[in-house]
Amino acid sequence: MTRFPLIARLWAVILVAALVPAGSWAAPFAAYVIDARTGQPIYKQNESTRLHPASLTKMMTLYMAFTAVERGQVRLDSKFKISSNAAAEPPSKLGLKAGQSIELRYLLRAAAIKSANDAATAIGEGLAGSEDAFAQQMTQMARALGMRNTNFRNANGLTQEGHYSTAYDMTILGRHLFYDFPQYYNLFSRRSADAGIAQVSSTNKRFLDAYKGADGIKTGYTRAAGFNLTASAQRGNKRLIATVFGGTSTAQRNQVMSQLLDSSFARVPERVRETRPKPPRLIAQKTVRRAQVEPKPVVAQPQALTLNASAPPERAAPARSASTAAIASPMQIAEAVRAAAASSSTPGRMSLTSSARPRLRPGTPATDVAAAVEMAVSEGQGSASLVAPVLSTSTRPIPAPRSRSARTSDASTAVIAPALPEPTPTERALTGQMSLLASSVPEPRTDTVILAAMGEGDISEPAALEIVSRPQNSGRNWGVTLGLYRSKVEADRLLLQTALQGGAALEGANRHVADTVRGFEANFVNLTKADARLACERLQTRQQECRVVGP
Repeated sequence: MTRFPLIARLWAVILVAALVPAGSWAAPFAAYVIDARTGQPIYKQNESTRLHPASLTKMMTLYMAFTAVERGQVRLDSKFKISSNAAAEPPSKLGLKAGQSIELRYLLRAAAIKSANDAATAIGEGLAGSEDAFAQQMTQMARALGMRNTNFRNANGLTQEGHYSTAYDMTILGRHLFYDFPQYYNLFSRRSADAGIAQVSSTNKRFLDAYKGADGIKTGYTRAAGFNLTASAQRGNKRLIATVFGGTSTAQRNQVMSQLLDSSFARVPERVRETRPKPPRLIAQKTVRRAQVEPKPVVAQPQALTLNASAPPERAAPARSASTAAIASPMQIAEAVRAAAASSSTPGRMSLTSSARPRLRPGTPATDVAAAVEMAVSEGQGSASLVAPVLSTSTRPIPAPRSRSARTSDASTAVIAPALPEPTPTERALTGQMSLLASSVPEPRTDTVILAAMGEGDISEPAALEIVSRPQNSGRNWGVTLGLYRSKVEADRLLLQTALQGGAALEGANRHVADTVRGFEANFVNLTKADARLACERLQTRQQECRVVGP
């Protein structure tokens, strides 16, 4: 009698397990909601728990691609060659074949709208050379954006050890996508798009159609992650961005997201002071003109200082900046030599008296420097044996020959001359009679010389600039108008969306919104007559109203 109820209970457990979606067992629930205008949190639950992001990863892949386009590293029409690794990615996929080439704009549409794994991998390999290298760059960008609990191992979000993120971090990334790249954000609101080799449909179409004000951004699902979603919606002046991790199904995830947004819209004020997110803080190398870099004194390490084994460096002309040249005084040089001698662990190897001295500069007068040596010793600068060799070869600077190599040499590079022979008795006599005050004061540099030193050309007067103007009848005075709209924002948004879809026909065209008495007119200008007609014909095939306008 007791056996039958036990078997019935077991079958009930099995039936429940079969009916409950697999995603409900995958990961704990997490959610985070912010006011997009200020970044202030409104709701949070397990927002910092590290979970599988699934295809939310592609948000960063797209962010990296948008950054590369805006920096000029690639163009939307740049063709990426598909590798066998990208072509072999599991669904969801665009259906790319190994060896084929496809424009970046189609890969972006496939990754953003269809969440195609092969397209995301192709983007990463095309930008960084390999998916591993691209994943490292993605993680570095995440740190720069303030995503502290995110680590990427691939470009598509497929489950991999060490690949994780949080609801907080993905919400921050969604906000950066909205503010940093408004010209590309409309990709996330499209229900379908042309991806070159196929027409793709949005994985987020249900939520976009069902929730009032929703305009993006990205879904994600794997068995380990569950059903994830980062969404953005606007109602009036209010805009929210939210992320949900660990949904049990698409319908349940969308329902939870709708409830979170509804309750959050009721809690935020209609008007606030907008605070845009700070741009990512990336390390960039500045290009500095070499002629403008002031030289820095190079002090040898004590353990590497062996003055008897090598000759002193040849006195090279210092690199001059646009305003003045930095020249070390004799006392500073003597102090550096004395400090090196004091800290050396092998004092027996240092011998200034046996070091070869540089030859005298041709045409340099020589007088006595004994007084200068005595003054330096009396002021505590060091012994006469250390100071005298320095002062005897230090003179006030005279203008060095202005050669091309001297102007453009790197000031931070030390030039070492070959060892010179011991001076002759005559030269030693002349050395002892050198004067620090006998050399002439260098002539002030004129503005012309300063300007010449900043480049690599000669020092002659620059040639007059020739102003070339395009004739009015150059032919690029045609355009395409898309009609009148109630607001400038609406007209500009349509122009941006059309430019992404227009392809080569709209290349070179400028977007222009004309404020007329009837409304705001959206126009593409700076086109030839042939390009304007071609662009309008292609737009009409996509059910976009347009009209060619001439001069």
